[in-house]
Amino acid sequence: MKRVAAVDLGASSGRVMLGVVGDAQLELSEVHRFWNGPVRLRDTLHWDVLHLYRSVLDGLRTAGSVDGIGIDSWAVDYGLLDASGRLIGNPVHYRDSRTDGVMDRVLQTISTEELYDVTGLQQLPFNTIYQLVAEGFLGQAETLLMIPDLLGYWLTGETGAERTNASTTQLYDVRARSWSSELAERVGVPASVFPKLREPGDVVGTLLPEVVEETGLDPATPVIAVGSHDTASSVVAVPAADERFAYISSGTWSLVGLELESPVLSAEAREANFTNEGGVDGRIRFLKNVMGLWILQECQRIWGADDLPALLRDAADASPFAVLIDPDAPEFLAPGNMPRRIEEHCRATGQERPRSQAATVRCILESLALAYRRTLRLAQTIADRPVDVLHVIGGGSQNELLCQLTADACGLPVLAGPVEASALGNVLVQARALGEPLPDLSAMRALVRSTHQLRRYEPQGKPADWDAAESRTFGAR
Repeated sequence: MKRVAAVDLGASSGRVMLGVVGDAQLELSEVHRFWNGPVRLRDTLHWDVLHLYRSVLDGLRTAGSVDGIGIDSWAVDYGLLDASGRLIGNPVHYRDSRTDGVMDRVLQTISTEELYDVTGLQQLPFNTIYQLVAEGFLGQAETLLMIPDLLGYWLTGETGAERTNASTTQLYDVRARSWSSELAERVGVPASVFPKLREPGDVVGTLLPEVVEETGLDPATPVIAVGSHDTASSVVAVPAADERFAYISSGTWSLVGLELESPVLSAEAREANFTNEGGVDGRIRFLKNVMGLWILQECQRIWGADDLPALLRDAADASPFAVLIDPDAPEFLAPGNMPRRIEEHCRATGQERPRSQAATVRCILESLALAYRRTLRLAQTIADRPVDVLHVIGGGSQNELLCQLTADACGLPVLAGPVEASALGNVLVQARALGEPLPDLSAMRALVRSTHQLRRYEPQGKPADWDAAESRTFGAR
């Protein structure tokens, strides 16, 4: 039996989870949860990475003696170290406006076709490549570390780049499975800042003396590289029984896709803006980012409405398809007054604005379900991979209304759960590295299925209604 700490950092909260893995045993308990979110300092939106590190230390101290520590987080953001190993500035948040217009400038130098052929990545304006082109401190940098690797460095003193997160930078060659030095140099990023790549399951190092003093842990405790992009860890914990599945990792963002053996780099995949990100055991996460519960979270913040179950009950009774939005429209990306933006979007698309909070919530969730439907059908066609079941994992799997609407829209049974998928995937990869008999993803997923309760949603309603709603929504782009 192995007892490990999973540090799981999402785009709105972080947590340190204690995992116990043994024969027919997979248990997870939360030992410390903490806030994570953007901090605006003058004209720049930052991550409070020192708060995150302090919170990680607090969580590790609370967890007590463990056999290993693994860290996963959101993608694309990074910290820069100078020649002495000190952090240069506070990491900038991907929603910051510094990348406005940068993607268009870069694409005047390197075509979208060439970028996609090398990296296989979805074009998003906040991808790491565009952040680095806009970076003001790159000339002072010796090393670039993605967020999990930065925290791992502070715990162990060892630098490196875990492969699944490196694959999200748009500076990684998805075929060669290495950094693309040529691509980096062409956009003015010195390839020397990229550290050596690590595989999920590699030992990063053991704890520094000051970390031992802060946490009380054994100095020999290893920090283990996991699928450090949280979606890579989440997909490990998808409780699929065979390969004919799709997944939605549902939280602040929604990641909608398939698990494949090799990347799909066709013109069709590029034009549909699908991404090919690295997964655990060399798999490819063929997926697309869809705006997730961020829009609803921002509405709740503006309304001061903390009672989500009450909002969802009222939304379930609201009129269907009364108002629909494109959740991936650029006006919904940045923090702000989301209810007002929804109203403005409705005016621009010739619709009446939502007349109540319930109507707004119904609008958001139906629109997300439509986006999932459209994305999933495209993924199956482009990758030539049929799907029999859709797994919804992560925090959004608790949203019963969204899960039912997703089953209705996609015309597929939805299996919801586990909620803490990223932490579970983190724990499973650590346990295997420490010697537990989990030889492959099938064994890991079988353990999740046998130890976690899932909720099944069958499709209801009329497919023709969803066809009409999809045509109406995406025809208004």
